[in-house]
Amino acid sequence: MMRLLLDTHIYLWSVSNDPKMPKKFRRDIEDATHVYVSTASIWELSIKSARGRLDPNGERAIDELEQKPFIVLPVQFKHARAVRDMPDLHRDPFDRLLVAQARTEVLRFLTVDSELSEYFDAAVPA
Repeated sequence: MMRLLLDTHIYLWSVSNDPKMPKKFRRDIEDATHVYVSTASIWELSIKSARGRLDPNGERAIDELEQKPFIVLPVQFKHARAVRDMPDLHRDPFDRLLVAQARTEVLRFLTVDSELSEYFDAAVPA
């Protein structure tokens, strides 16, 4: 049973069929039993949109999430609290929250950001 959490850019590439999406990730998404997109990703995209830094694919990704075959993963207290116990490997608060969600919910995190993969190599706090 494969359960995935998509990083924000992977979600965008998925809904826009962007050629930057690794073929392996496309297969993983198709083969997964559950594919999650965090409300933190929509929050991040909404901020970029408000600042005029989002293309039409990004705008569509915000508006159409609930119509896509993804499960919306809300940010919960346990996710926000888990960020506190993470090593300081990455500065982006959205990325840190997504990693905390993936670790807390035991989801495979799809990202091309090599810095984020270090979180999964680090010991998970007890």
